[in-house]
Amino acid sequence: MSILIKTVRVRGFRGLKNVEVELEKTTVLTGMNNTGKTSLLKAMQLALGSRQFISQEDYFIQDNNVSEKIIIDLLIVPISADGSRCEEFLESWEEIFTTERIRLDLNEHSIIPLRTIITFDKIKNSFQTKQFILQDWPKYNQEGINWFDNDNGSEKGFRFGEVPFFYMDAQRDILEDTKLRNSYLGKMLSKIEYSDKVIEDIEDQIKKLNDKAVNGSEILTNIKTTLEELDTAMGTGSEGIEITPFTKKIRDLNKGLTIHYTDQTDSFTMEYHGMGTRSWSSLLTLKAFVSLLANNAANKQLMFFPVIAIEEPEAHLHPNAQKKLYGQIDAIVGQKIISTHSPYIAATAELGQIRNLYKDDVVICGQVDVGALENEDVRKINRQVINTRGEVFFSKMIVFFEGETEEQALPVLAQKHFNKTSVEMGLDFVGVGGHKSYLPFLRFAEALNIPWVIFSDGEGPIVTSVKAQFVKCGTKKLESDCVVFLENGNDFEKQLISDGFVNEIKKAIASFDVYDNEQHRAAKEPSRLVEIEDYDDGKLYEIITNSKTQYSPAIAEQIIQSGKALPPKPMELFGKIATTLKM
Repeated sequence: MSILIKTVRVRGFRGLKNVEVELEKTTVLTGMNNTGKTSLLKAMQLALGSRQFISQEDYFIQDNNVSEKIIIDLLIVPISADGSRCEEFLESWEEIFTTERIRLDLNEHSIIPLRTIITFDKIKNSFQTKQFILQDWPKYNQEGINWFDNDNGSEKGFRFGEVPFFYMDAQRDILEDTKLRNSYLGKMLSKIEYSDKVIEDIEDQIKKLNDKAVNGSEILTNIKTTLEELDTAMGTGSEGIEITPFTKKIRDLNKGLTIHYTDQTDSFTMEYHGMGTRSWSSLLTLKAFVSLLANNAANKQLMFFPVIAIEEPEAHLHPNAQKKLYGQIDAIVGQKIISTHSPYIAATAELGQIRNLYKDDVVICGQVDVGALENEDVRKINRQVINTRGEVFFSKMIVFFEGETEEQALPVLAQKHFNKTSVEMGLDFVGVGGHKSYLPFLRFAEALNIPWVIFSDGEGPIVTSVKAQFVKCGTKKLESDCVVFLENGNDFEKQLISDGFVNEIKKAIASFDVYDNEQHRAAKEPSRLVEIEDYDDGKLYEIITNSKTQYSPAIAEQIIQSGKALPPKPMELFGKIATTLKM
């Protein structure tokens, strides 16, 4: 049996006005930049670790109003070896937490509800921190009362040596770690101990090594002989001059510590390796440090449960290295909370470990309730969504559709309409691979609170299929707000023809004709244009559907160059996007 921080709630800290996040033994935080991932980690640090970084800029600001206090609530629960909830804490943990801190929830299960409140004293010009044990753990959305207005309970600290907090930020570098005594590497080096006999043996070998180095070098011997003249001039009765190319005392060994990584032929010091290797190495020293503490605790039969917050472990690493690093982090003892912008780390994690932070008016947290899905449904989300379209974790909004034409043409038309690229807007256009394949994508986006809209063909069976999947995904949205159906049974190509963009389609087809030179063009192009001009709608439809990825962007470009209004159905889609993103 062990413990787990099951829930964290934050009020009034940086960009977090009011948010609740359920945690796992390993939790992966995803979301766009500035959605509060780092802020959540730093809030946990305020409650469990160092508070030296706090400043007045850390208080939530909205409409020039600054929050009066920062509130962080943590819920600690007992868990079994398989991660499921237990009714009571292990007796050893009860002795550490004491009965003064343990409460019972509505199911009569033991919990520890902790609260940290940080205020700024203007008179003393300093921050005041108070910690409390809540009487209970209120619902997050409780009618008539906010969780943060719930009674603070009894004031009592909760810094436990058995539950240490470790923070690893994105600006890590093993080279810097070797120079800092307070880095995890520095702390380990400072704890190195040897027996007196080992110290004597090593220092004797060092002395012999120094003598051999000096005596074997004409330059060092000459320097030593010359410096010995200092002894005769000072008349102090000293025992001579020593030159030590290698450190003399074992206590100084770590001062000259260098780390080499060796490939099959050569060995290079860390200075010659890139930031990816140096960042990865720094993270692994944290793993070694935690492992050392865990072994010490086990040897002394003490309880030990570290909480580890890691910011952007993927920094400077290639995709396969990111996947391997995630596995190494996941294997660390204790509880891990990882913030990331890497779709590869998100894809490597289990679906139930992912928490997505999305910022609209306020930051909200989404997660997929894997317990409410069949195994096959979870597999489809992993295989069809996460493993192929991992970028959607970091979307501001997603447009779903089934065909290749939409994937090529819609981003071009959207850029014309919004005068911004889809990347600038955080807008992802995602083909789901057929009208029967929307559901995993809808469940994913809906659970993670990422706004979405469907742009669907209008054939009868497809409309029926899309409507059924819309209902099945469990959304509370109205169909009219987030689904655009093409007209009269059309697909996208037929809709463009129906909307009167025949000339633009013909010009797009002609643009792909290849001529050897200008003379060849002059001779052949006029008759070719006459040929294309005679194509009826059926022939045009056949040509552009047989090579969708080729013609789609070209048709979109011709529509833009024509100066005509953009097609009505894409405009309807763009209207829903603008409404959702408040553009």
